[in-house]
Amino acid sequence: MRQVKTAMFSVYDKRGIVACAQQLHEMGIQLVSSGGTAQELRDHNLPVIDVSQLVGHSMHKQLTEIFRRFDILEDIMLRVDPVLFQETLECLGKPILDHRVVTLVPQVHAGLLAQLELPKHLTELEELGVPPIDILFLDTYPLKRTAADPSAAFADIVKMTDIGGPAMLRSAAKGNRLVVCDPADRQPTINAIRNGEDLDALAKALGDKAEAVVADYCLTSARGRSGGLYDGVIGRRYLTSKYGENPWQIPSGVYTLDSGDPLGGDRFELVEGTMPGYVGNADRERLLQTITHIAAGFDVNHFSVPRIAIAVKHGNACGAGVDEEPMSALQKMIEGDTLSIFGAVVMTNFAVDEELSNSLLHYALRTGEERRMLAGVIAPAFTSGAIEMLARKKGKCQLMVNPALAKLDRSSLDTAPRISYIRGGFQMQPNYTFVFKLHDNPKLQVTGSTDTIQNQDITLAWAIGSTSTSNTVTLVQNRKLIGNGVGQQDRVFACQIAVMRAQRSGHNPAGAVAYSDSFFPQIDGPAVLAEAGVAAIFASSGSIKDEAVRAFCVERGVTLYMMPDPDCRGFFAHC
Repeated sequence: MRQVKTAMFSVYDKRGIVACAQQLHEMGIQLVSSGGTAQELRDHNLPVIDVSQLVGHSMHKQLTEIFRRFDILEDIMLRVDPVLFQETLECLGKPILDHRVVTLVPQVHAGLLAQLELPKHLTELEELGVPPIDILFLDTYPLKRTAADPSAAFADIVKMTDIGGPAMLRSAAKGNRLVVCDPADRQPTINAIRNGEDLDALAKALGDKAEAVVADYCLTSARGRSGGLYDGVIGRRYLTSKYGENPWQIPSGVYTLDSGDPLGGDRFELVEGTMPGYVGNADRERLLQTITHIAAGFDVNHFSVPRIAIAVKHGNACGAGVDEEPMSALQKMIEGDTLSIFGAVVMTNFAVDEELSNSLLHYALRTGEERRMLAGVIAPAFTSGAIEMLARKKGKCQLMVNPALAKLDRSSLDTAPRISYIRGGFQMQPNYTFVFKLHDNPKLQVTGSTDTIQNQDITLAWAIGSTSTSNTVTLVQNRKLIGNGVGQQDRVFACQIAVMRAQRSGHNPAGAVAYSDSFFPQIDGPAVLAEAGVAAIFASSGSIKDEAVRAFCVERGVTLYMMPDPDCRGFFAHC
């Protein structure tokens, strides 16, 4: 049975640490600390052994043994003031080099690294006068905060780089101690000690986390001091998928960076159905990109975020609708493509009740269908009746909730760097954070007339098209997606597919707006759109044919929105 007799504290953030130490003290556990943490505990009348005392006691014991062996102990003791002798030895363990060296001493690491199940290790600690340290409470300097500051200089990063902290974490992990490096683990660990729980399993889990924390800390240092020459990512698996993109791709897992993002994958709770696999998680990520861009676009351009409903198949929107009322937004989404929505994953920024569930399942059903089959629905909340209605046999409809979906606005865009694998390494780029601005935008040129609805449609078309696989041309009509021509090798065919999908679903593109995720190299693409009756086009500029495209649109009475390609190109998921 593992016993806890000695606890060491070394924390940068001292909030709550006194309460932890008080509980351990009341359980008869000896407290060891250093520097500011030790003073904090003393200020609250808690008995604490300073690291310098630990070092002094150890050296006193070792020197005493040496003197005894040379038979000069009695003579030394007669000549030396014992108290002064002890204080002198303690000075050798005090912080040096402006606190750069505090806990990097053998006595601390011996107490953490000794294998307590080996009698010879215990004997050696006894001879050294070093107590085994059974539990370590430690958090490192806030290096991430400093490294994330654009104004931080190399010297600032070096100053905030902790050495002793990570070293102690690794020693404690290797020594199989209880190592608490996350404030959230403090009270549960103390409770486990008090309740006599399985501390061996807990030590393993805490040690695993400590190693990951140190790895991430060292990576932050390498990234910050090198200016990004060295980089990478450390994640924590929170979901093991049944398989990857295909059934033979095993194993597969989903990892979190524990960034605290309220829209992070680990913040979505499954309330019905089987756990999502690789494809389900990929679809959710694409849905999040699209819904947050819609919210940001409307917040920036129209000063409010409407009700939004999106359906995705294979990563691309096959239905999307916005309106002031949830039911109308949902029905617009379904009307967009009643065929492709079969088996889709749906996301909304509003709660789903029984009435909305009934529309999801039965509105605008195709001939011969009794119920619309969906792979999943993701919303801020569901009523219990809605969950019961949407559930499918064998958990085939995954229902997930995240209350943060109800609060989307321009601040909801994902700003973390995007990483994608390439053979032998990876690519990294800033996230997709560009937001198309209709107003106070000197780079936007509008040729032709516009109205409020058309501007809203352009906003929606941009948000959908810029988060669909490039090359993309997107058609929107009356705040409803009616055709999405995605992933094409030429822009003309992307236009043709968008029009074809709209017409196949019974829509007349006359009066619709179109978004192109880059410029048109010829007038053939706009010609396809104009022939279908499209009233407005948003595309980037940068082609030698820009003026020809503009002249063509003027001739055909098509309003043209243009911004420079380097500023607004919307390529997404290019690889």
